[in-house]
Amino acid sequence: MTEFADRVVFITGGASGIGAASARAFAACGARVVIGDVQHALAQSVAHEVGGFAVACNVRDDAEVAAAVARAVDRYGTIDIAINAAGIGGAEVRTADYPVDTWDAVVDVNLNGVFRAMRHQLPVMLAAGRGVIVNVASVAGLGGFPRHSAYAASKHGVIGLTRSAALEYARKGIRINALCPGFTLTPMVQGMLDAGLPVEELTARVPAGRLGTAEEMADTVLYLCSTASAFMVGHALAVDGGIVAA
Repeated sequence: MTEFADRVVFITGGASGIGAASARAFAACGARVVIGDVQHALAQSVAHEVGGFAVACNVRDDAEVAAAVARAVDRYGTIDIAINAAGIGGAEVRTADYPVDTWDAVVDVNLNGVFRAMRHQLPVMLAAGRGVIVNVASVAGLGGFPRHSAYAASKHGVIGLTRSAALEYARKGIRINALCPGFTLTPMVQGMLDAGLPVEELTARVPAGRLGTAEEMADTVLYLCSTASAFMVGHALAVDGGIVAA
């Protein structure tokens, strides 16, 4: 999409999974990509691959997020598009047995991290009078997810945050939407498979009969950031092989 040529794209969680796939997709369209991630060495590797640059960005640290956004603006002058993809999975246990420290970490990364990122991205976009933000939520934010209560709660929160902020800034030239992936072959899901979860158990939950790919999610991210979706505001788009429809 030539409309992304020279656009500045800031991606949290850009070192792997959907974030990294989005970085590659935007770079292929001529965008200038900033990879923000707590995994700095891996972020540098992806940045080198796509011709962008990496910044340390632990979304649990507000000062570090602020510094990462400031470095992007110092380098490129603005941020046109922000993809907030940083996230963790947490534990797989029933709610009453959920470890409090793990709950706090999951909510802090997945929900508070998106808030911290937007808190610093939005003033940059307001100054420019335009911008697009896509927050990576999950189908777990659209329904229950047994044995993953913290993850589901955090992703429901991301959708609520997305919708609220979208209404606040729609008339300021800033569009905000959420991507809700289903089971996608990312390092998070690969970790579940490596831990012994049969892939057949996951695909059995998907009407399409397979896992999604990070590249498919990145294609949808590009759509949500393009003029083709210019009238989409505050939407939580499920890309899930039919899970929500079932």
